[in-house]
Amino acid sequence: MWIADKYIDYVKEQTINNPGQSWGKMLLGFKANKLRMKLLPNKKLSRGYQKLEEMMMSFVADALGRPDSYVWGNIFSPCEIVQCFGRSTLSIECLACYLSGYHLEDYFIDYAQNLGIAPTLCSYHKTFVGAIDSDAVSVPGYAVTTSLSCDGNLNTFRYLEKKKGVPFSFLDVPYGDDEDSVDYLAGQLKDFAGALEQHFGIPFEEERLKENLRIENETRKELMHFFRLQSERYYPGELISHLYLMMGMHLLIGTPEFLDLVRFMVEDIKTYPPFEGKKILWVHLLPFYQETLQRYLNENPEYQIIASDMAMDSVEELDERRPFHALARKLIHNLYNGSYDHKAQMVSRLADELSPDAVIQFCHWGCKQSSGGSLILKEAFQKKGIPMLILDGDGIDRRNSHDGQIKTRLEAFLEMLDEGTQNRRLDRTC
Repeated sequence: MWIADKYIDYVKEQTINNPGQSWGKMLLGFKANKLRMKLLPNKKLSRGYQKLEEMMMSFVADALGRPDSYVWGNIFSPCEIVQCFGRSTLSIECLACYLSGYHLEDYFIDYAQNLGIAPTLCSYHKTFVGAIDSDAVSVPGYAVTTSLSCDGNLNTFRYLEKKKGVPFSFLDVPYGDDEDSVDYLAGQLKDFAGALEQHFGIPFEEERLKENLRIENETRKELMHFFRLQSERYYPGELISHLYLMMGMHLLIGTPEFLDLVRFMVEDIKTYPPFEGKKILWVHLLPFYQETLQRYLNENPEYQIIASDMAMDSVEELDERRPFHALARKLIHNLYNGSYDHKAQMVSRLADELSPDAVIQFCHWGCKQSSGGSLILKEAFQKKGIPMLILDGDGIDRRNSHDGQIKTRLEAFLEMLDEGTQNRRLDRTC
């Protein structure tokens, strides 16, 4: 891996010295990593997570190689509609994570802040804005964002339009769960399809959207089946494996390829041994780079993340007969929309399905709803008798995550879980 590390260092140095000429070098690295994952997969990972890693790297590398093949979005943008025009959706959060692979997040964040971007803005957004403002990243011809769930979305995409001239559609997701709210959002989704139709010069086919929703319904059922199996069997994965799965459920949902992958994982996990360790349900963002979390949660038969709430943030079956209304309901009922009580109820139901031994919530720096509602969620799990750990840090900016503090709190929490198991065993033998 020293060659990859050397290339990462080279690209970072070149980007800092001349960001306007670094895009080709970054893209070459993405394409090389795509090839490496295909020819030399990480043998420590289960076969399904190997395939998932390769799929997500291929998806990003292939899309970025053709700016006319994708639109920018936030993680909750309706990729199902974009797919109807033969395009992909690349979320700015996803792109920020891939830029972090070159350890460039600190440079881009500082670049954005030096231009006047508020330090309190989410670091994913600042990484993205810094990359765009420095001319390090090529831009597509269109973008879309929603008001869900970050209040920085609209301002970031307005800034993008102003600085780079990229037009965008804004989807205002109401809090209200009633027919008027659904009709209001469904109308916006129809207008969005019309805007893409005009922009790309391709007629919109509603039947294709219906087919996407049919595939999406099947994918969500299969993924829930996989999560149940993962609560029973040891399926070696890493923090980034669950990040890739979350990305896939938001950027590739509705595609036959992603459905086939989830089906493969369902069958593959059945060949792995029973899991005897502690089952962890993860809430919110995954700091894939964090050393202590990697040490305890990467390919560890003692502690296994069995699911993350962001991979299953929408659970209801979509009515294919009224696709725009179905997508509107999906956005409105998303666990990150509305009050935090709504989120607590949905995460609690997920826990009822999977019976985790513990819950870990990662409160991403700058994400107000995550930090503000964490105690509500902890209270809900206290009633269920499920211990919960709240960790503070940053999903992407390494400077805002203090390893010593995370190590102390995580190890104490895991020790408590282990002692609880030993005490229960002693009670049964007495």
